[in-house]
Amino acid sequence: MFAFIPLGMSGQTVRTGADRLEEYLPILEGKRVGLVVNQTSVIASPDGVLVLLPDSLLHRGVDVRCIMAPEHGYYGAAGAGEHISTSDDAKTGLKIYSLYGKTRKPQPEWLQDLDIVVFDIQDVGARFYTYLSTMKNVIEACSECDKQLMILDRPNPNDTIDGPVLDMKYSSFVGVIPIPLLHGCTLGELAQMIVGEEWAAIAKPLIVVPCSGWSHGQEYACPIAPSPNLPNAHAINLYPSLCLFEGTQVSVGRGTGRPFEIYGHPDMKGDYCFTPRPSASNEYPLQNGKTCYGENLKNIGRLSGFRLDYLLNAHRQLGNGFITSVSFFDRLAGTDQLRKLITEGKSQTEIRSSWQEDLAAYRQKRQKYLIYKE
Repeated sequence: MFAFIPLGMSGQTVRTGADRLEEYLPILEGKRVGLVVNQTSVIASPDGVLVLLPDSLLHRGVDVRCIMAPEHGYYGAAGAGEHISTSDDAKTGLKIYSLYGKTRKPQPEWLQDLDIVVFDIQDVGARFYTYLSTMKNVIEACSECDKQLMILDRPNPNDTIDGPVLDMKYSSFVGVIPIPLLHGCTLGELAQMIVGEEWAAIAKPLIVVPCSGWSHGQEYACPIAPSPNLPNAHAINLYPSLCLFEGTQVSVGRGTGRPFEIYGHPDMKGDYCFTPRPSASNEYPLQNGKTCYGENLKNIGRLSGFRLDYLLNAHRQLGNGFITSVSFFDRLAGTDQLRKLITEGKSQTEIRSSWQEDLAAYRQKRQKYLIYKE
């Protein structure tokens, strides 16, 4: 039960769903609007200036009633896992409800005086990046409160399919639907999949406003950092392959100037060393104040999938004890099989073969929900 606004002719310039004001402003006219947004929710003005969606809509007379913000907050400054309280936006005066505080799902009292909710957040294409989980919660809340939901779509900067498919026994806020670690979809496509596969109910037809000028496989650089520790395109590209270290004693460079571009540990060997220190978004970084040795991935080429090399290198050097939180590692991986194969010393070929059958089934399912050409 979904519909999307037709693309029309695609040009050379990528326009996000949010950029296509002429297509969705008529739908918002006369409606009371709630926004699920953060610092990435921007519109490019004709002179190239990026304007936050709430500011742009208010300037055009849209009746915006409130903002709801995901992990890292509306301003994108809070650290990973940091709980955020409800507040008021100093610029617009709008209430900012936190979807990463006491609750991670819009509450009925937040939605009661709204006609439509607009979701516009930049994703990075990895299953465990929590904006997807927030979107699923928003879909469910809108269904329960009989509200319309509109997704303003954005390109996937890691647009490839790879890695294990989530076993729902390991579902959590870092994995809410049975898709691969790298899912090869935009959030608009995943919203359609969530509804179409009945992973969440929907009361009113879902509206997806697609991007134009973008196709699957086309590289895309996010104009705004999607979270504090993904400050550039290279870190975004490496993130899916390094994030599983978050369940280990290996640092991924939080508390340095190169988060998710390096990894290391005090007991590892490597040509590169770094020392994590507290920062605004990393108050207590892993291996704080200790010299870590490992790899600097700053200058490697763009990855086109989930790389196992880094995990296997750390395992070779540190042994099975390098995984310090088995439960969190398995939730990130979406399965316990990856951890078991690594600790058993299996080869990269053997490990990668373990998820190929599930990927084939997923690719077939995904075809039903694609908006963009491949």
